[in-house]
This record gives sequence, structure tokens and C-alpha cells, in this order.
Amino acid sequence: MTHKPFGFYERFLKRPFDCILAGLALVVLSPVLGVTALLVRIKLGRPVIFAQDRPGRNEKIFRLYKFRSMTDGRDEKGELLPDDLRLPKFGRLLRSTSLDELPELFNIFRGDMAIVGPRPLLTEYLPYYRGDEHRRHEVRPGLTGLAQINGRNAIASWEERFAYDLQYVDRITFLGDVKILFGTVVKVFKRSDIQVGSEIKAGRLDAARENAIEDHDTTL
Repeated sequence: MTHKPFGFYERFLKRPFDCILAGLALVVLSPVLGVTALLVRIKLGRPVIFAQDRPGRNEKIFRLYKFRSMTDGRDEKGELLPDDLRLPKFGRLLRSTSLDELPELFNIFRGDMAIVGPRPLLTEYLPYYRGDEHRRHEVRPGLTGLAQINGRNAIASWEERFAYDLQYVDRITFLGDVKILFGTVVKVFKRSDIQVGSEIKAGRLDAARENAIEDHDTTL
């Protein structure tokens, strides 16, 4: 994949700004991180941090970190129950307030992610991307992005999400990132346009999922 930075901001300033903002956020939010981690340990058990492989820039796989939001509930055969049955009220609260996303600040500081960019989806979806949709991985994935301020998880189709992602990739600007950050803060506080534990239609994925795909990524 080749990607030419849109301008001076993307080429020279975006990454330093990400490091500075992520570092400041880790310091300022350290009490919130600590309390959340303690509550997760008490209510959901170990591990406190949920780690999962996601495709990053140029589709290089990295480990994404979140606070755990689901239990290890299993059926009589010892198999994990469906996600919706393992997502308790506390887990739903974590997701609806986006507190589960806070450990991703470490991913940003490490360089796996950016503060603003296309959200990193599951690696298992990679074979089902169409043509230009792979271009969403030409830049670092983000804690939040253009799709998130234009509907969050309430966006009905993958095509619409990816269209926003590509729109962002093609024109990354300082003012654009500021606008996305401001819009994200507003949506988080309003807790709007989010469907916790919901299913999103993705008709062009494989036959087993063509009717509905469970959304494992409750995003900002």
C-alpha cells in the first residue's frame, strides 16, 4: 500500500501530536483508568485487559487493548455463550460510555494507532473487503474517526462506514481532526448513536454471516 500524506500536518505533526495528547490523557485520566480497572476486576474477574489482534497500518497485525467487558459464561458443554449473553449490565455501561476504549491510549503511544483514523476492525473481515476498501489501512487506525461522528455503531452498512474512512484517508487535516475529536466528545457525553451488543448487516460477507454480523467492536 502506498499513501502520500495530504499535507504538512499529516507528514510532520500528526504523529507527534498523537504522542503528546495520548501521554497527557494517560496522566490526566490515570485515576479513571485505575478505578475502572478495579471495578472490572471485581465485577468481571481476570484478565482486566482484553487483547485482540487487529489490522493496522498497511494491514500489519497488532494487539489492541481494551478493558474487559464480557464474562466467561459457558454452556453445559463448556463452550462460551453468545456474546450478548456474556455482556452484563456493567459491561454495557463500559461500552456505552466508551470507558472500555481507554487502554487504546497505550496503543496510540506505542505507534499502533492514531487518535483519529479509521477504526480497526477484526482481522477475519480482511478477506471480504472490496477493492479500494483496503485503502482504509493506508494510515494508522484511530481511537475515533469520521464514521464515528457520523453515526457511530448506528451506521447500517459497511459500505457507508468504509466510505467515511476513505474520505478521511484522502484528506487528513488538522482542522478535520479537531472537528472529529470535538464531535466524539459530544457523542460520548450524550451517549448517542450507539448500539451495544447489536448486530450490523453485512450482506457481502461469507454465507454464514450474510444475514447479520455481530459487531464485536463497540467504538467511540
